[in-house]
Amino acid sequence: MTIRPVTDADWAQIWPFWIETVLAGETYAYPIELTSEQAQALWVEQPPGATVVLEEDGVVLGTAKMGPNRPSFGDHIGTASFIVSPAARGRGVGRRLGEHVVAWHRENGFRGIQFNAVVETNTAAVRLWQSLGFEIVGTVPGAFRSTAHGFVGLHVMFCDLTSDSAR
Repeated sequence: MTIRPVTDADWAQIWPFWIETVLAGETYAYPIELTSEQAQALWVEQPPGATVVLEEDGVVLGTAKMGPNRPSFGDHIGTASFIVSPAARGRGVGRRLGEHVVAWHRENGFRGIQFNAVVETNTAAVRLWQSLGFEIVGTVPGAFRSTAHGFVGLHVMFCDLTSDSAR
């Protein structure tokens, strides 16, 4: 498995699992009516951010985007989003991307990483982020409308990159 910067040519492989994940209504609150081009513009970060793919034998298994959480006085704290192809789940793709994102933020001088909206019923993601040094610092009750669970909370998770808590 290789992690590398996304290219325009990768979007043809990303789009099917990106829209499938969004339409499932369990992890992201992106608009479901986005076209492929609109979704690509939303997903692919411009500098100072970055977007990567994890591929194996030319097949894109997952993608992550990362960069500053806020501009100006908040640009020392990063953020990131991840989507793994349903066909590749359970193979360590999310962990590899998560480790890459933590390392990228460290290498680029960020003091921490804040995830603004981790759906509380997405327990696999919550466990993964916790294993990488993230803590739940708050939960907004009922802030996400899950297709399977109804109104559920959104966790705000934080990883302090100034300490040894991030792995």
